[in-house]
Amino acid sequence: MKALLRSLVTCALILPSAAMAQQQSQPEANEVQQLKQMVFDLEQRVATLEEENRQTRAASEVSGSTGPQAAAALVSATRQLQTPEGAPPAQATAAGVVPAPPLLPGTLPGGATLNYYFDGYYEYNFNAPVGRVNDLRAYDVLSNTFSINQADFIFDLDPDLTIHRRYGFRIDLQFGQATETLQGNPANEPRPEIYRNIFQAYGSYIAPVGHGIDMDFGKWASSLGIEGNYAKDQMNYTRSFYFYFLPFYHSGVRASYKINDKLTANYWIDNGTNQSEPTNAFKDELFGWTAQPAKEVTWTFNYYLGQEHPNTVSATNCTVPVQPGLCEAPITPAPNGKLDIFDSYATWQAAPKLTLAGEGDYVIEREWANAAPGESSAPEHTDGGAAYAQYQFSPRIALAARGEYLSDRGGLFSNTTQALKEGTATYKYNFADGFDAFLEYRRDWSNRPYFVTADPAAPANHQDTTTLGIVWWYGGKQGSW
Repeated sequence: MKALLRSLVTCALILPSAAMAQQQSQPEANEVQQLKQMVFDLEQRVATLEEENRQTRAASEVSGSTGPQAAAALVSATRQLQTPEGAPPAQATAAGVVPAPPLLPGTLPGGATLNYYFDGYYEYNFNAPVGRVNDLRAYDVLSNTFSINQADFIFDLDPDLTIHRRYGFRIDLQFGQATETLQGNPANEPRPEIYRNIFQAYGSYIAPVGHGIDMDFGKWASSLGIEGNYAKDQMNYTRSFYFYFLPFYHSGVRASYKINDKLTANYWIDNGTNQSEPTNAFKDELFGWTAQPAKEVTWTFNYYLGQEHPNTVSATNCTVPVQPGLCEAPITPAPNGKLDIFDSYATWQAAPKLTLAGEGDYVIEREWANAAPGESSAPEHTDGGAAYAQYQFSPRIALAARGEYLSDRGGLFSNTTQALKEGTATYKYNFADGFDAFLEYRRDWSNRPYFVTADPAAPANHQDTTTLGIVWWYGGKQGSW
């Protein structure tokens, strides 16, 4: 039948040419056009009928067969029958077509991404500490407990000069134990409840100067120290002493300028360390750079200058209406000593499967910038470093190790003068894209009996823990978060 229709189409195409040669009339031309349309419609209907007959035969063949071949034939027939051209295929079984399950949105029009993250763990402390509390841990603070470290929702829209968009913004909402660690200290955060679940929130703009100055305004995760907030991007599950000691976040303005392919300069001016709202009028600053002297090596250096002593205390005798928590009384005289942080870290891809990294820090803080005669203003020092190694045995399996030393003279970190050390070994297994598990053993020790045990009156000079951490994430953002 289709062959007959094609012959009619050929005749219809020839007729206008012959008619024009014979000076055909306008009514004849209209009749030819109508004939062509009729032939076209008939051909479409025949094609539809033949497709339906073919599907009926396929279904009939399947109904008379058994086993995997029957299921495969039915899957093929139902997909061809119900899936329109260009649409994503549905999942099918021998019982029929099952619609593809809806996924959480990961990418939005315009390039924005939505990202979801969950991090939980179980940890056992061999000291059996009172209250199941692990000393000097940033996130894994509890032992013998199934714990939610954090659950996060991240919206991210990066600037994109290829489509002439110079602006962007990012919001990280965080819930769980990590939130309490980051935002739970009223001593350095006057109103932590306002910002408690906002880990990051900033707007971005690329100023059209030279190669472009990247600028952010708002609150961002600190890049002091090599380790970050999201375990999926870390070699180890538990965080180092230095992650806990160095600032978690800052609020203010930061800028970076790419001088060339090997060097980027960085500058910040902010309210202070771990301060969404400041406790004094001094504005902290950071000066630093990120260098890539070779393709396999990345090196970051930061110098941070701050003043972290408050110049007011909370009061209740304000005589004018104020926002809750903003009634303050001055401290006279207020301590004005400075905080200096020298922070440097580097990563070396020594081999395709071997990554090495190291960090060194020197921190000094004084209560008074210029002590009065006879007044003591001895500085507190914290210094040392950490070394990292990770070997990727396969796309799913990696082993990592970390060694760390922290000299805490004056108790700036631990409230006790001591030398702290830790060693960590981590087995990391990737079950699937967006699903990692960490099995980890860690030992912390000191030159003093510091770590809590089952007997509060008998602290130990060491703390051993084993941890199972499980991390799920999903979203459109690629690389490190």
